[in-house]
Amino acid sequence: MSRNIYIDNTNVEKALDFFLSKLSLKRKTEKISVLDSLGRVLSKSIFAQTSSPNYSASAMDGIFLWAEKTYTATETSPVFLKAEDDFIYLNTGNPIDYSKGNSVIMIEDVIPQENGTIKLIKSAKPWQNIRPIGEDIVQGEMILKENHIIRPHDLGALISSMIKEIEVIKKPRVAIIPTGDEIVDIFKEEFRENSIIDSNSYVFYNLLKEWGAEPIILPKVSDNLDLIATSINAASKKYDCVLISAGSSAGSKDYTKSAIETFGEVFIHGVALKPGKPTILGACNHTPVIGIPGYPVSAFMAMETFLKPIINFLTSMKPEESFIHGQLSKTIVSSLKHKELIRVALHFIDDKLLVTPLSRGAGITMSLVKADGILEVPQNIEGISQGEMVKVKLLKPLSEIKDYLISIGSHDIIMDLISDKIKLTSTHVGSFGGILAVKTGKTHLAPIHILDEDKGTYNIEIIKKYFPNNEVAIIKGIRRTQGIIVEKNNPLNITSLKDLTKSNIYFFNRQRGAGTRILLDHLLKKENISPKEINGYEREGNTHLEVAMAIKTGIANCGLGIQESAHITNLDFIPLKEEEYDFLVLKSKLQDPKIQEFINFLKSEFFNIKITSLPGYSLKNPGEVILIHD
Repeated sequence: MSRNIYIDNTNVEKALDFFLSKLSLKRKTEKISVLDSLGRVLSKSIFAQTSSPNYSASAMDGIFLWAEKTYTATETSPVFLKAEDDFIYLNTGNPIDYSKGNSVIMIEDVIPQENGTIKLIKSAKPWQNIRPIGEDIVQGEMILKENHIIRPHDLGALISSMIKEIEVIKKPRVAIIPTGDEIVDIFKEEFRENSIIDSNSYVFYNLLKEWGAEPIILPKVSDNLDLIATSINAASKKYDCVLISAGSSAGSKDYTKSAIETFGEVFIHGVALKPGKPTILGACNHTPVIGIPGYPVSAFMAMETFLKPIINFLTSMKPEESFIHGQLSKTIVSSLKHKELIRVALHFIDDKLLVTPLSRGAGITMSLVKADGILEVPQNIEGISQGEMVKVKLLKPLSEIKDYLISIGSHDIIMDLISDKIKLTSTHVGSFGGILAVKTGKTHLAPIHILDEDKGTYNIEIIKKYFPNNEVAIIKGIRRTQGIIVEKNNPLNITSLKDLTKSNIYFFNRQRGAGTRILLDHLLKKENISPKEINGYEREGNTHLEVAMAIKTGIANCGLGIQESAHITNLDFIPLKEEEYDFLVLKSKLQDPKIQEFINFLKSEFFNIKITSLPGYSLKNPGEVILIHD
């Protein structure tokens, strides 16, 4: 036994730090059915095994036909079509047969005529009102990150992508040992006069359940040193943590300290916490053992202060808050007919909370998965203007949201890989969108890859144009190969940009402002090819994977994108140019701990090994900071 000292008064923070430093806490994992996963914490990231939807489907009730048959339709010169010969009727969700058409017209725009014919007074566009494969979830896409807590709407995304079993952090098993001759458990024995009802054990039990642990209340132990020591020793071999209720002070029948020391060690006895001073922190058989004071308020304070951090670590869970106020970053337009619940992302920039609306589509499950909160727009309100303060119901712990590094700009698959290891959230709006976000103070950094046509260099020249005062810097990122993504085995024998002008080839483009779109326009100009010569030039996707899935599902034959997107979707790839994908940041932000963590990660051996193992990627001085000068 150690020297018996009458209750110390150790600083709470120092006591906790010292206690944790003496423990060898390790998270355990287990595999469970997705159906049993609600509230569980993922031990590793989950990637979709199939796309959702997994077939092309009609987005609404209407008719299916070739859009070309409607091109001449106007109010003064309507088009008349006959059922079965010219079109077929479809309901929402019906599969699409691309051999019979390429467009769905909603039933409200169809004017029935006699003898099974219809009248159309407005032309249709190819692919309108058709849900492509992977519109919601793309095969190979990261659905949920490591340490994510499973919510009901996450189950929809997991099941839709054919995930049946997941690996989660195992709930720590915590033993609660009630002690004392005077206590009575009224659920297990008759109440006695002059006894104390044991309510603490049940408070502990439910606190632990709320925190994500798996508690058990062991049989009560009388005020006997040997019995208490034996119970602690046995429990410490079987459970992940042991609590001893009562007996932690220095009275004649307070045996907890000595009982722990019989088979283990006491690190702290007495802390500067009121109430909660007689708390004991120790270990037995490498298992944390905590002596909890008997008074209910003291017990609660001790649990919150010393046990909760251990459970939070073992479960990888954090405390939550309910509501928060932030500034709306983009105007929301809403209908007067409904109360609308808007899924939002929350970004902390310079201690200012920005609330950004996410996709509002009813079929987009991932918008719920990605949401940080819900913003309610009441009925009879047409919308909320940019800059207004709004109240948000939190779906994630506020502490988690505050820790995130915000990235807004160009899309690349590596952003998912980085966000799996550091606290980063990224929004894909293209390189120019990223530049604007940095300029307006809405992001910490912006991934960009913009080619200067005159000098043939990336990023530097465009930054000088938009930031003439040299207030920004570049963090070097990766080099990646851009090229033409084509169907497997390249059945149309596409070998160059010139082939994109063939009448039987349909292209799928990136959105305006995307670096890939800028690169395409530059290459077309060099080849003296007009965008008007390319079928599908105006069709846009927001990510490389979206372009690849359009090709995979037959909506297009080809598109410009990175090699890794072709690899993920099992398509072929024709390399065209290696480009530099870097990160724009204000010079004033370079010393921000989040930015420093990001730079260090880019320089890490893990990042080097991970990136160089991916097809179409290479590295040259990742993490190097380049200050922009005239």
